[in-house]
Amino acid sequence: MTEAVIETRGLTRYFGVKCAVDGLNLAVPRGCVFGFLGRNGSGKTTTIRMLLGLLDPTRGSCRVLGHDSANLPPGVRARIGYLAEGHHVYGWMRVAECGWFQSRFFDRWNHEVFNSVIDYFRLNPRAKAGSLSRGERAGLCLALTLAPEPELLILDDPALGLDPVARRGLLEAMVHVTRRTDRTILFSSHLLSDVERVADRIAVIDSGRLRACCGLEYFRERVRRLVLRFPGRPPELPAIAGLLESIRSEREIAVTIVGEKGKADEELARVGAERIEQVPIDLEEAFISYVGKRDRVSILLAGSGAA
Repeated sequence: MTEAVIETRGLTRYFGVKCAVDGLNLAVPRGCVFGFLGRNGSGKTTTIRMLLGLLDPTRGSCRVLGHDSANLPPGVRARIGYLAEGHHVYGWMRVAECGWFQSRFFDRWNHEVFNSVIDYFRLNPRAKAGSLSRGERAGLCLALTLAPEPELLILDDPALGLDPVARRGLLEAMVHVTRRTDRTILFSSHLLSDVERVADRIAVIDSGRLRACCGLEYFRERVRRLVLRFPGRPPELPAIAGLLESIRSEREIAVTIVGEKGKADEELARVGAERIEQVPIDLEEAFISYVGKRDRVSILLAGSGAA
């Protein structure tokens, strides 16, 4: 078993009568890029705030780098880099002053890393932070987060609101600087194309509940799309195990199913299609199908070496 740098047990948080996170059991192994996926309002940010000790759980527990999140020592916090959504900066400071100010809080501060990220985003060190574009602010915040060389990097929707060029730059800079095998990234996002580009493991949270925790390739293999072609009007489909979605056209039915090949494929083979073809499906399509029908998604994907 790979050492878990983040581990939660029954993590739950209520806001009044609303349950934002519901009994979350999660383990993030060391050295991976871990995509934390969910729609807006699914509980991602609430979970991250509890991991960092910024919000108390209603019940359950979470440990980060071997320590209870409710009592993270200053030395442990210094090993965690946190990039919050929104990219907040002190607008009255210049770019270089932001770096100098932040460095006062860390015993280990790598000026070379800070300057390399600033250069990557072509930021003028004398520019006022408040005058930067949204993408430039994201680059500055990333430089401030990476310069202490954190052992664990937690990113909460870092590319939210950025244009495609800024998003690509943010991801490439993040992965380049944190490519050492002893570093771990927890990467929260609902932009699936970004996650697909950099993550090797994922967790899917929906309405506060964990719906999947597995390798990215495993998830892709288990959520499949099949097209059934008929000589005439397609018949009604019977109840099929693992069916997430079905789309009917004049002579075809496209179905998305979850789970290993087996019973569902046998049931589909008996509906009278003259041809059944598996078609490619990307992570975004698979994710939408998996969480789109909440009353029908009951299969928890937790395989492929999940910690």
